[in-house]
Amino acid sequence: MAKRVSVDRWLFTVTLVLVFLGLVMVFSASAVIAKERFGSPYTFLVRQLAWAIAGMVAMVVAMKIDYRRYKHPAVVFSLLGLTTLMLISVFFLDRSHNTHRWFHWGAFSFQPSEVAKPALILFLAYFLESRTKSMDEWRNTLLPALAPTVIFLVLIVLQPDLGTAIACAGIVACVLFVAGIQMRYFGYGLLASILPLYFLIFHVAYRRDRILAFMNPYADPQGRGFHIIQSLIAVSTGALTGLGLMEGKQKLFYLPEPHTDFIFAVTAEELGFVGSAVVVGLFAIFLWRGVRSALHTNDTFGRFLASGITSMVVLQAFIN
Repeated sequence: MAKRVSVDRWLFTVTLVLVFLGLVMVFSASAVIAKERFGSPYTFLVRQLAWAIAGMVAMVVAMKIDYRRYKHPAVVFSLLGLTTLMLISVFFLDRSHNTHRWFHWGAFSFQPSEVAKPALILFLAYFLESRTKSMDEWRNTLLPALAPTVIFLVLIVLQPDLGTAIACAGIVACVLFVAGIQMRYFGYGLLASILPLYFLIFHVAYRRDRILAFMNPYADPQGRGFHIIQSLIAVSTGALTGLGLMEGKQKLFYLPEPHTDFIFAVTAEELGFVGSAVVVGLFAIFLWRGVRSALHTNDTFGRFLASGITSMVVLQAFIN
């Protein structure tokens, strides 16, 4: 019988605290907009709470299962196949916000590109475990390991969703680094990505405008730099301890989607530097315990899996 897998109490507690803080800040950031759009200030809170409950149930179920059971070809390749099918299917659905990213069921929406992240992590953990003695062989290891990654990245970029594609690439790079791939291959990868990234960013008008606005928002303060300036105002207004929960002003139609893209700016305005530092600190603890779990895992599959999941959460938080 497989040895029972222990639970990291620090990691478990930090996850619960982050989920709770997320619910509080989603409500604070979205109440006014939800009231304006849907007639109820609780709309976005209810959606977030539903996903939080679903996530907690999934987490509890996953904690009861020995992770080594996921190391089965049927599980790995079924998830890869299902993810590929979903990433292709979105192109046959109606566009949402001028993109093909979402499945919609009534009030709920779902991005299949989010499933691509754990699917790639599981595949890499499974595949690379059997290649520990031939990790730097291009034909037998790197090429088949990167093939699903390239397919997923192309499909995600075509949606288009460059941010998620970059996040997936970063996660894969972290797993490969932990696996012991020689650094020269990372250099090759960076060199190979320069031209595609240049084209995808500077030859697509809205992405180019975002980069230019980020670099110098005051060049067009009433246009493309407006939202970044408003987020900077929110952060600076919060000062040390913030204006207080629900007391922020920039969420009142100055910031677009304050409960998603700019929720950290709302957090900084209402909870100040102290509250923002707490959030960053919680993610730092998550990173510490995740890395520690990976290092203390006895089997290679578990180490790759833990490092991939940790990088997925932390990279996404850093990007946002």
